[in-house]
Formats: sequence, structure tokens, C-alpha cells
Amino acid sequence: MMADVHAAHRPEETPPRIRWHRPLLWLAAVMAALAVFALVARFVDEREVLGANLWDKPLKFAISTVIYAVTWSWLIGQLERSRRVAWASGTVIAAALVVELAIIVSVAAAGTTSHFNVSTPLATAMWSVMAVSISVLWVATFVACILLFRTSLGDRARTIAIRGGALISLVGLGLGYLMTSPTAAQLADFGGIAGAHAVGVADGGPGLPVLGWSTVAGDLRIPHFIGMHALQAIPLALIAIELLSRRTPVLRDVAVRARLVGTVAVGYLAFVGLVTLQALRGQSVVAPDAVTLGLGGAIAVVMAAAALVVVAPGRTRAT
Repeated sequence: MMADVHAAHRPEETPPRIRWHRPLLWLAAVMAALAVFALVARFVDEREVLGANLWDKPLKFAISTVIYAVTWSWLIGQLERSRRVAWASGTVIAAALVVELAIIVSVAAAGTTSHFNVSTPLATAMWSVMAVSISVLWVATFVACILLFRTSLGDRARTIAIRGGALISLVGLGLGYLMTSPTAAQLADFGGIAGAHAVGVADGGPGLPVLGWSTVAGDLRIPHFIGMHALQAIPLALIAIELLSRRTPVLRDVAVRARLVGTVAVGYLAFVGLVTLQALRGQSVVAPDAVTLGLGGAIAVVMAAAALVVVAPGRTRAT
């Protein structure tokens, strides 16, 4: 009887509190406010840089940074081992992004370009600081990625999704360095710009609205962007698989989900490679040729076949 009384008054267990990385959350809040400001400013301030509204770049970077910072804030909060190192890595990521965004916004407000600009001593110094901050960001992210392999992240499927997304994101960050080398045209007739987004034409030509990705030539921002956001895309794919498992019995097996999300990760990495090749060939993302379409189709067929191989044995057992 006494045991029943004690059990009745025993406090209910509550789920563990998420330990968000606070500096990254603060950064995300500031970037959200910046995104709102830039969105309004682009309709008020009609000045352009390289054919695009000068507030488009701050807007894009602010939105991307919100997503990136919130994701890493949550991931770092999951780490159980080497928490001090993880916390320091997150703080360095936040600081590096603050430096980069501060320069992008200040240069945009001045009505000029920030990336690759070495036309004056001040512009060169600011671009050099940005380059250093980007390298620091990559190293800090690399450390955080390593720590993801030293802690439990849930079941096998969730672990593969998080670790795979983080590694591909690191590759996407690294692809940004492809844009920093001067082009042949710049070397032949130097005009104060060393580096370019576009391949085959000068920056500033026709591009997709807001994104600015070239519609007439290759654009290295595309693989950089797609690769970076594997950090969100692959875990989102797993969430979709988990939701489908409510209606599809075969997906309730964690081993099946793990193999499926592994297939998604490999396919995503192949897609990053495809858009990188397309950009380096000087081909616009909106005008793929037969080679690009063929490679894309091959990736899709191989992924579909691999998914069927993963699911088929489980479906047979369920039947």
C-alpha cells in the first residue's frame, strides 16, 4: 500500500532539456532581423551592384546564416563528449560568421562589392579579413564535425543522417575556394577583381532573381550552396522517411531506414559533384546539356535501384 502511495506521488519524468548553443542562437536572431531589414531595403534602395540590387547579397547571406546557425546550435547541444571543445567550436563559428556578415553589409551599404575586390588597399584588407574568417569557419566546422563522430546521436539512421549531412556540408564549404582564383580574363586585363562566381563570363550578367545564379554560364555558388545545406537536407529526408514509416511497415525497421538515408547521402554527394562539374564546364544551371542530363538521370536511377534493394527484403518479410 505504501509503495502505491509513493508511486502515486512520484514526479513524472520529463524529457531532457535541449542544450542550445547560445551564441549561435543569438547570431541567428540578429541575422533574422538583418534579413527583414535587407528585404525592406531592397525595395527602398534601388542601387545595384553587378546588375543586382545591392541588398540581395546581405539578404541571401542572412537567411543562409540563420539556418546554418540554428542547425549547429542544436547539433552542438546534442554532444555529450568534449563539450568544452564543441562549445568553443560553435563560438568560433559564430564569430567568423559575424565578421563575414559585418563586412558584406557595410560594403553593400557603400554601394560596392565585397568578394574578390582588391581594387584599393581598404578593399583588399576587407577581402583579406573575409578570406581569413571563411578559413576559420571551415576549421571550426571541421572540429565540430569530428565531435559528431564521438557521441551518440540517436538510432543508426539518425546518426548517419546527421554525420553524413555534416560531412557533405563541410565539402560544400570547401567548394567556395574554387571561386577565389583569378580568371584568365582577369589575369590578362587586371581591373581590381581577383576571383569570380561565374565560369565562362564575367560576374554581373543575367541571373536568377535574388539568388543571382547565372542563367548564361556556369556558377560556382550553386554547388557551394547545395553542398553547405546538406546539413539540413539529409536529416529532413530522414524525417520524411520516419513519417512514412507510420504507414509503411517495412520502414519501421531501423536498419532499413539507416540504409535508405545512407543511400540519400551518397546520392546527394553525387548531385553536389554533378552541379560542380556543370559549373566548371561553364554551363548554366537552367540549360543542362545531354551530358549533364545523362549523369543526372544515372544518379537518379542508381539511387532508385539502391532504395529498392534496401526495401525489398523487408517488404518480403512483412508480407
